[in-house]
Amino acid sequence: MTQTEISTTSAPEAVPAHAPTAQWKWWQYFTFNTDHKVIGIQYLVTSFIFYLIGGALATAIRTELATPAPNLVTPETYNGLLTLHGTVMIFLWIVPAGAGLANFLIPLMIGARDMAFPKLNAVAFWMIPPSGLLLVLSFFLESPQAGWTSYPPLSLMTGKVGEGLWIFSLLISGTSSILGGLNFLTTILRMRVPSMKLNDMPLFCWAMLATSGLILIGTPVLAGALILLAFDLLAGTAFFNPTGGGDPVVYQHMFWFYSHPAVYIMVLPLFGVISEVIPVHARKPIFGYQAIAYSSLAISFLGLIVWAHHMFTSGTPAWLRMFFMITTMIIAVPTGIKIFGWLATLWGGKIALNSPMLFALGFIAVFVIGGISGVMLASVPFDIHVHDTYFVVAHLHYVLFGGSVFGIYAAIYHWFPKITGRMMNEPLGIVHFVLTFVGMNLTFMPMHELGLLGMNRRVALYDPRFTTLNQVATVGAYVLAVSTLPFLFNAVWSWMKGEKASENPWRALTLEWQTSSPPEIENFEVLPVLTTGPYDYGMNHHSESMAETTAAATGSS
Repeated sequence: MTQTEISTTSAPEAVPAHAPTAQWKWWQYFTFNTDHKVIGIQYLVTSFIFYLIGGALATAIRTELATPAPNLVTPETYNGLLTLHGTVMIFLWIVPAGAGLANFLIPLMIGARDMAFPKLNAVAFWMIPPSGLLLVLSFFLESPQAGWTSYPPLSLMTGKVGEGLWIFSLLISGTSSILGGLNFLTTILRMRVPSMKLNDMPLFCWAMLATSGLILIGTPVLAGALILLAFDLLAGTAFFNPTGGGDPVVYQHMFWFYSHPAVYIMVLPLFGVISEVIPVHARKPIFGYQAIAYSSLAISFLGLIVWAHHMFTSGTPAWLRMFFMITTMIIAVPTGIKIFGWLATLWGGKIALNSPMLFALGFIAVFVIGGISGVMLASVPFDIHVHDTYFVVAHLHYVLFGGSVFGIYAAIYHWFPKITGRMMNEPLGIVHFVLTFVGMNLTFMPMHELGLLGMNRRVALYDPRFTTLNQVATVGAYVLAVSTLPFLFNAVWSWMKGEKASENPWRALTLEWQTSSPPEIENFEVLPVLTTGPYDYGMNHHSESMAETTAAATGSS
């Protein structure tokens, strides 16, 4: 792209009727509000509360595993804790947090006033709190004991009340996800400013386009599986119960058809975040814009044809194993394209090692480790050897914890000035990163060795020879728990008392930085006209000079 600056000219009808500086009152963030920015903050705050709950459950699990004998809870209660932890982290933390970021950013990034369906957007959020309450309640009413995958016929032998509430909770959160996916897809495709073509969009929008497609295809299949499972539990049918002629493997196919794409539903939005953070803080154009954009679509497509690699030990025919082994290995290619593009962007850049960039670099480091172990697990012989061991737990957390928490933190530190109008404290941010990075690796790296030695997951009791590695992992979990404290203090204090931010403290080029911080109710005083690429740093000295002059005039560093 050869254009050099952002203009904010528009037709007269684009001018809003209210004052340009109009802002919502604090109490309106607790109401049924249809503003996408309010909904985005509601999602982020609510999901972080559930992250703290899920983290407390994880700390309890690791405390129990510090010794091979019963320590804190009974084996049955342990299984309930494990089920609740996994479900909370996925359905109430990572997926809603990604939706929160998308809600806040997408209309701003494409120059829109709001989402395509504002009321539907609010309904989607307000499904999350009751879903979470039902999920927590299920733990206290005959909690599900079969692990968060709840495989039949194991689930048929546990508490029907707890299982029923668990299923109902997931159906509600799944419906919320579908409504959000429909809204994101429509907004991105139909509400961009006329001057923004698809190949002019920020890469975060491409990532959400791919994510929304996965949500709309995969989530209804999970809903169908859960409804049939509920009939088996509560009405005595036998869709999956082998004693009545049902087939539990069919449930596994339906469950994993959603649940492996769910990995990309969780991670793709954070891929988009990293693609936004790195060029800004390296002051370089993104390397391979189109390759990174289209690789998101490739991941979305390939993610739908890899699910049965979770079922290599479920009696899968050899020819089908080969197919899913190959497709699983192939999906590493578009992911590798992104990694290469990010590293090439960093190469020779003017890198600012601030909090957003540190978390982005941490994301790349830990996700690559998880990706390598994922390719290992794609190999049928190796997967059979380590199936249901702690090697899989290590892989899962390097991909999902590393690929979600690091990305979400990078996003919060990067867009906090835009969301609140204030800067976060940088020294506290660095402390937060160090504790998170050390705690994460200390917790999950030993699990690779535990899995190779044969320690099974989803069990509270284990062979005493695994004690030392488990104790190291438990210490790491405590470090992770402590790591949230500087972040919580930083976020709350900075929101109330932090240094005021200019409209564009990072001198970024995407449209969300061309309005006030925080944005006014209607986003833009006048709808913007796009006349520069989102990552054209250094491609025109006049543009960079103007950005620097503006930053200096507003007191930004």
